[in-house]
Amino acid sequence: MSKTIATENAPAAIGPYVQGVDLGSMVITSGQIPVDPKTGAVAEDVSAQARQSLENVKAIVEAAGLKVGDIVKTTVFVKDLNDFATVNATYEAFFTEHNATFPAR
Repeated sequence: MSKTIATENAPAAIGPYVQGVDLGSMVITSGQIPVDPKTGAVAEDVSAQARQSLENVKAIVEAAGLKVGDIVKTTVFVKDLNDFATVNATYEAFFTEHNATFPAR
């Protein structure tokens, strides 16, 4: 039996889906966009966008009672490959700050 995960600390779903699903032995999160859930704003800076997307994933994972270190797989979409190094640096900093092993990607 699955359980829906919902938190006000991540953007609400903008379609017919949920923020996350707890399957008991695994939690699956929906893809996250760089929207600040408190303001609805999207930063102009790519690094800030990547950080906000990761913070949104963190909020959903924490709503499930887990932590960043429990994340084992991510998928990252980068619109402009010229931003790849910036996104990678932000991603690395985020997981390092949380003393987490880097997930598969």
